[in-house]
Amino acid sequence: MGHLAPVSVRVSAQERELLEAAAAQSRTNLSDFIRRKAVEAAETEMAQQARVVIPAADWERFEAWVESSAKDSPALRDLAGTKPAWRD
Repeated sequence: MGHLAPVSVRVSAQERELLEAAAAQSRTNLSDFIRRKAVEAAETEMAQQARVVIPAADWERFEAWVESSAKDSPALRDLAGTKPAWRD
């Protein structure tokens, strides 16, 4: 995981009790619980803010690709015709 740098966060007594209880329920210590949940929240936030940037030099090629006809994929065609495992 590499070097861990400290981060200080102030919480109320009630918040700390809740965090400690959740950490205990997760069978981990408070620091690991907070770090794991904060990283999960940050990853979710970043995923929601994700955007794709296409350089102007590649835009025409991208538009041509979008407008082109779909290519046949036998493997995908076979997969689409397969009954899902969760259906009887």
